[in-house]
Amino acid sequence: MAPTEHLWALVLAGGDGTRLQALTRLIAGAPIPKQYCRILGDRSLLETTLARIAPLVPQERTLAIVNRGHFPLAGPQLAAIPASNVVVQPRNLDTGPGLLVSLLALARRDAAATVAVFPSDHDFRDEAAFRRHVARMAFLVAAHPERIALLGARPDCPESGYGYIAPGRPLVGPGEAFRVVAFHEKPAPAQAARIMGRGGLWNSFVMVGRVARMLELVREVRPADVAALAAIPAEPDALGAAYERLASWNFSRDFLARVPEHLMVARADDLGWSDWGTPEAIERTLAALRVVPPWRVPLAATA
Repeated sequence: MAPTEHLWALVLAGGDGTRLQALTRLIAGAPIPKQYCRILGDRSLLETTLARIAPLVPQERTLAIVNRGHFPLAGPQLAAIPASNVVVQPRNLDTGPGLLVSLLALARRDAAATVAVFPSDHDFRDEAAFRRHVARMAFLVAAHPERIALLGARPDCPESGYGYIAPGRPLVGPGEAFRVVAFHEKPAPAQAARIMGRGGLWNSFVMVGRVARMLELVREVRPADVAALAAIPAEPDALGAAYERLASWNFSRDFLARVPEHLMVARADDLGWSDWGTPEAIERTLAALRVVPPWRVPLAATA
C-alpha cells in the first residue's frame, strides 16, 4: 500500500490572528484573522495554503477547522473542499482542542488515516520543495508508524519569536529523519543563537502522523479532553457544551514537547519558511523578493 493511499490533509484555520490586526485592518478594512486576508495578491493565506497542498492530497481528503464566528469569512474561501470536510469549533482554544476535535472526526471517517497537518497562515517560498518534504514525511511515517514526523526548517537567523526543535541521533531506515531531544519555545535571542549553533531547527508546525497513533498519544497526555470530545460529533451545537468545560492548550507546548521520544524531525534546508506572524516578518520576506509592500504606513505588531 502506498503511503499516500490513506493520506489526509488537515488545515488549521481557527486562529484569531490578533498580532496582525493593524495590518489586516489596513488591507481588508477590518481586523480580520490573517489567514482570511489577501495580504499579497488576489488569494488569502488560507486559499494559498489549499492551493499549495492540492497536488499532495485530493480535495475530498482535505479537512479544515475554523471558528464559528469566522465562518462568514471562511466559508467562501473553503468552497473548493466538501462542506462535510469543514469542522466548525465554537471558539478558539489555541491549537490543542481544535486539532483534537479534527483528529477525532477524521478517525471516524477513515480508521487507517494518516494526516498531514498544515497551518493556514504561513509562507513557504519554495512550494515544490515543501511538497517533496511532506511526501517524504509520509514515507517516514509508513516506515516508523509509531512516530509523528515534524518538519523542521533550517534557521537563517536566531529568531526569538519561533519555537525550536532540538534534533538527536538519526533514525535507521528509509529517508533522513532524526530523533527529537527537546522543544524550545520562543527562546531569548542569546539562547536562540546557542540552539541554532547546535543544529536546532525552527518548528514549522507542519506534521504527519497516523491518526490512530496521534490520538493514542494525546490520550496519554490529555485523557480528560479526549474523553470529553470522543463521545460527541464534531458539530458546533454538540461541541458548544464540551468547549465550555475545556481549558485552552497548545498542541506543541502542551503535547508534542511532552512526548519527544515518540517524534521524529525531517530537516528542510530549502523551504524559505516564515510564519508571517508580524508585519516585520512579512516585510522581510517581501524584501528578499524585492517586492515593495502594498501598504505604506509603518506598523507595529499588537500584543
